[in-house]
Amino acid sequence: MKKNIVFIPYIDMGDGRSGSYTYSIKSWEKFCERHNAEIIVWQDLIVPVEEMKITWQRYYLFDMLENSGIDYDKVLMVDADTIVHPECPNFFDKVDGYGVVRNNGSFEWTRRSMDGFSKLLFDSKLPFNVWDYFNCGFQIVNKNHKDFFEYVKTYYETNRLNIQSSIERIKAGTDQTLLNFLTRLQKIDLNYLPIEYNLQDLYSKQ
Repeated sequence: MKKNIVFIPYIDMGDGRSGSYTYSIKSWEKFCERHNAEIIVWQDLIVPVEEMKITWQRYYLFDMLENSGIDYDKVLMVDADTIVHPECPNFFDKVDGYGVVRNNGSFEWTRRSMDGFSKLLFDSKLPFNVWDYFNCGFQIVNKNHKDFFEYVKTYYETNRLNIQSSIERIKAGTDQTLLNFLTRLQKIDLNYLPIEYNLQDLYSKQ
């Protein structure tokens, strides 16, 4: 029987940042036990980060699952700095398409990122507004999205140098804003979940 997957990138870059990620993994293990899902922790880089940042490498998700012989139904690709509530319901049952959560963090950062990447990479086109910008730390996908992930990978390889220079110049994100653009340009049907499924900037919200 196919299972839903929780896929967590957990790469130790030797800078001490990943130490606290164990709390995230333990919380998601409990979630998977409760909802009959499988947790997969990705720990090995595909290419050096100088060629492609970790956030971009995660779009090799389907390749990694299939190369490991893992069958699946839906997959949550979630950041390792998240901690899921012990009573979180099974959100897999609430999503049929591409599941995301609107970004509820700094709108100054979001708008600066949107404006910067749109000018440098997308001819100043803004096919969506700031209120519908989603956070890439929580994405639910399925096999119907394999072609889109292939498109994302090809887009990166084709525009790698421009993307890398834009990231350094804008200093407001790596893949997130670009993925917001690419989903719109490819007319991906986004299924928005309520913000409680990916609460952000809790410290600034007190």
